[in-house]
Amino acid sequence: MTRPESAAEVFDALGKDYETAFPDQPGQQAVLAWLLERLPERATVADLGSGTGRPVAETLAGAGHEVTGYDVSAKMVGIARDQVPAARFEQADLRTLTLPAGSRDLVAAFFSLLQMTRAELDAVLVQAAGWLTPGGYFVLGTVAADVDGIEFSFLGHPIRASSYPPEAFVARLEAAGLEVVYREQVLYTSDHPDVRPEEQLYLVARRVS
Repeated sequence: MTRPESAAEVFDALGKDYETAFPDQPGQQAVLAWLLERLPERATVADLGSGTGRPVAETLAGAGHEVTGYDVSAKMVGIARDQVPAARFEQADLRTLTLPAGSRDLVAAFFSLLQMTRAELDAVLVQAAGWLTPGGYFVLGTVAADVDGIEFSFLGHPIRASSYPPEAFVARLEAAGLEVVYREQVLYTSDHPDVRPEEQLYLVARRVS
């Protein structure tokens, strides 16, 4: 296998092809619908790893919320700005992103932490918890697996990925002062020839104080 590519390299190359590979994710649609029933009006949202802006930023901004998306890929930021003009998008490395404490009603991270090391992933979870308002929500979508720095091919790109089993994610969110209030696991399949079936985990955790 060749050198693993960074997230910026992978997603600069993929662009809108990512939408084609992962369309209509039922687990993601379900958790977004759940959140829309509970968020305050004009909620402040940080979308970590916002990609093309669809469906997360588009759905939340379309419901009247104030969404800022952050993505390490300049290509994705450009696409998102074109596709979702109702939201704001900035290029940023999630590992070094800083936001004011207690400033967001919702922090979302859908499949954007997988190319980190476990130490980096842990740090982002703690940071995200600190950005929430009291009662605010953190939503995580990921592929739950007991893997640490595993190398494999993602849509034709060599990457290195890390994750945790579901209970380990729950424990880390609770240690960060959050209460898990939503949990769903979904076996996702795509018609795209390069996408293998994957066990997707969706968690929502609420800041209790």
